[in-house]
Amino acid sequence: MHISHIAAYEIIASGGYPTIEVKLELSDGSTGVASVPYGASAGSHEATVLIDGDKKRYNGNGMLTAIEHINEILTPVLTKHTFTNQANLDKTMIGIDGTANKKNLGGNTILAVSLAYAKAMASSRKQPLYAYILEEFELPNVRSLPKPMMVTIEGGKHADNSTDLQEFCLSAMGTKSAKEQVRATLEAYHQVKKILQKAGLSTNVGNEGAFAPSGMTSNEQPLAILTEAIAQAGYEPGKDIGISIDAAASEFYTENSYHLKLEKTGYDSKQMVEYYKPWLEKYPIVSFEDMLDEDDWDNWPSMQKLCAEFNVPLIGDDLTVTNTKRLKKAIDLSAISGILIKLNQIGSLSETIECCKLAQQHKLWIVPSHRGGGETNDTSMVDVAVAVGAQYIKVGPTRGERVSKYNRLLQIEQEAHA
Repeated sequence: MHISHIAAYEIIASGGYPTIEVKLELSDGSTGVASVPYGASAGSHEATVLIDGDKKRYNGNGMLTAIEHINEILTPVLTKHTFTNQANLDKTMIGIDGTANKKNLGGNTILAVSLAYAKAMASSRKQPLYAYILEEFELPNVRSLPKPMMVTIEGGKHADNSTDLQEFCLSAMGTKSAKEQVRATLEAYHQVKKILQKAGLSTNVGNEGAFAPSGMTSNEQPLAILTEAIAQAGYEPGKDIGISIDAAASEFYTENSYHLKLEKTGYDSKQMVEYYKPWLEKYPIVSFEDMLDEDDWDNWPSMQKLCAEFNVPLIGDDLTVTNTKRLKKAIDLSAISGILIKLNQIGSLSETIECCKLAQQHKLWIVPSHRGGGETNDTSMVDVAVAVGAQYIKVGPTRGERVSKYNRLLQIEQEAHA
């Protein structure tokens, strides 16, 4: 099987700027279509998102250069070769780029082709994408579907005048079906709206389809609101539904200090770890993520030790950026017990699965995630989550590009039971 045609073009992502979509056709006529998201809040160690920089077009955020790279650099090479597997295709593109962070071609450029190829191959084999990934990368059989980690209140870079911390999520617990878990978390989400309205706070949504209320009095306030909402929806906090937090601490870390504007306070790393301790004692916390800066390596082990006392996984995102080298360092330092997965952080399907395999070997939680700034309707992240046996998928509860992920999860469950 070889690639007969590749077409690349711009589509509009959720933030109102373009991203790349690729349609790839194989010699048997099978096709795959894939688009690539990007983040508003992104770790500095992520693969490059190649943009045009032409201020006269989309304020410099166009993707015509990336499309040109696909048409003029990648397509002439890829259509001349027959690839024996997904990894060979991805390695070929990574080799053409020749840089560690894919700055020449762009991680977005490589990933769009990588995913489109995977989807075309899945179509050719008459498989769903997750089954292709399972088979192609010789992954262990899936035992259960990922649970929803539903971003419900957002702040940081994802909302104006809200909390310093970026995300407060409703996370399903227990062993119910995906359908029932999605229903339960959405019922609690709707109770959050009522609580915010009663408190006179805005129920407008932010980048990720979650509430972005201005006027919060503290960074702890969302935890009280979410706990109340779980109970009001008729569920038991900590048993049926709990709370996951993504601090995105790198966004409020400057000059060796964590600056919490909402509380007009600055903390050093040790104080920041202590700042979080009462939340673990008081609220039904399911997981913590990026509670310290992406390069604050010396203090992540202390944060992990604290989380372990409460049996709460500490997840790396900006710290690890779906990169096996950074994940290995985090494992060696005992800095985390889980990893967030974002395909565009590393820039190819093969490298993403390689990172997940390393996490599996060390029994870490795996949580594939949407992107806040420029998400698309592409649902590849859900198929990846299913294939690697992820514990959760982190996605917002509203807006079409978010709910498409939950609908894909429900579709997979339905097909499995058909």
